Amino acid sequence: MTAPIIHGGGITEAAARFGGAPDDWLDLSTGINPCPVALPEIDPRVWHRLPDRYLEDTAREAASRYYGAGGIMPLPVPGTQAVIQLLPRLVGARKRVAIFAPTYGEYARVLTGAGLAVDFIGSAEDLADGYSLAVVVNPNNPTGRLFAPEEILAMAETIKARGGLIVVDEAFGDLEPAASVARHVAAHDNLVVFRSFGKFFGLAGLRLGFVIAAPAIIETFRDGLGPWAVSGPALAISAKLMQADTSSIRDRILERKAALDAVLGGAGLDIVGGTGLFALVESEGAYDLHAALCEAHILTRKFDYNPRWLRIGLAATAEGDRRLAAALNRAGV
Repeated sequence: MTAPIIHGGGITEAAARFGGAPDDWLDLSTGINPCPVALPEIDPRVWHRLPDRYLEDTAREAASRYYGAGGIMPLPVPGTQAVIQLLPRLVGARKRVAIFAPTYGEYARVLTGAGLAVDFIGSAEDLADGYSLAVVVNPNNPTGRLFAPEEILAMAETIKARGGLIVVDEAFGDLEPAASVARHVAAHDNLVVFRSFGKFFGLAGLRLGFVIAAPAIIETFRDGLGPWAVSGPALAISAKLMQADTSSIRDRILERKAALDAVLGGAGLDIVGGTGLFALVESEGAYDLHAALCEAHILTRKFDYNPRWLRIGLAATAEGDRRLAAALNRAGV
């Protein structure tokens, strides 16, 4: 397997290098809702028992309605990363795969580590070369590039001509429901959709996601994960939250994103991409700015493949916005 990727959220390591207690840091390095929703009440027995089939069925039904998956019952999984690890099972040995890049680095790491030939592509036309698997993150992390559903479906048809699958990672899709292709999976058996639960709801610690795919693909993932892959509390909590009105969650996220954009714009930073949960800025001195913010105990996300980029997530409060603005001012941005 190739070397591990450094992700956002490494507060402990940052504090060890730059000082301060981890709890005193402002973590803007992830794309997670900084205002987690209140946990619903669940039956205390859920904590005591192994996950019951009823819990899973209830969560799957709630997810099918929430994601608009039609007749498909999404498979609960312990985070999207868990099923990324299993993607090589869907592809034969020594096959070629395509990844729309730049994007979330774990896809290339896992697929390359499995001995597959990985090509990084930038447009749908590149799929005409013939691939066994294509991966597109939509909206993309970190650029925010967004393909319309009809573009994704055209890609699915292109790759299907050679028996290929297309994985659409909609981890940041909750704020872009019109762009989701979840409702089309039932009519396209080579279309696989990954959804993240924790990012939008601010509950990444639950380690929960869903796979929307044809039954045979679902069973491949289920077999690879083994029994009781998702905890009973995660199933129960997700079912209740997906059945509730989420409009206030969306409004709060967009309010926080507008505040972030105002801070970055006020500092003269060039916002070149992002989603509702983060902004991507470009700066000649991005690495120096990252270090300066770390000195102020504010963690952002830098990229080894583009030293001009920083990804900056949302603060939970106006006080966090002011703290970021003050640090950017001290850094001379």
